Amino acid sequence: MRLIDSNLIPPQIEELLSFATSKEKVEMEYLSYLSATNRLLYGMIIENEIVGCIGIEFISSSKCEIRHIAVSPKSRKQQIGSNMIYYIIEKFQLDTLFAETDKDAVDFYASIGFSITSLGEKYPGVERFHCVLVIC
Repeated sequence: MRLIDSNLIPPQIEELLSFATSKEKVEMEYLSYLSATNRLLYGMIIENEIVGCIGIEFISSSKCEIRHIAVSPKSRKQQIGSNMIYYIIEKFQLDTLFAETDKDAVDFYASIGFSITSLGEKYPGVERFHCVLVIC
């Protein structure tokens, strides 16, 4: 894993972030990782290629929110997403990690131990979920 902090958005990161947010918001989100002191963006690198990214926002020194997580389509189903989460937990000695997601990703979070709570239809026709992992 490598901290992504280049002033110019790497093309692979731009593509990955577009899977986790709308294409219109990618540049704004990337800039927020560069400017906010409580936000960090990491890339998972395999054979010199960025195949995944995870963006986090610290709520406290031991609690953070996953703001973005994405894996390239050709690298999915290889535990890259869960490995990025485990890396963040270990690196920062977190005791709580949480995310808000949609129905497409809720099974991923549940499969690695997150507790899932429906937030209902937060946007018209779109159910959202609050996913929480408490680390003992």
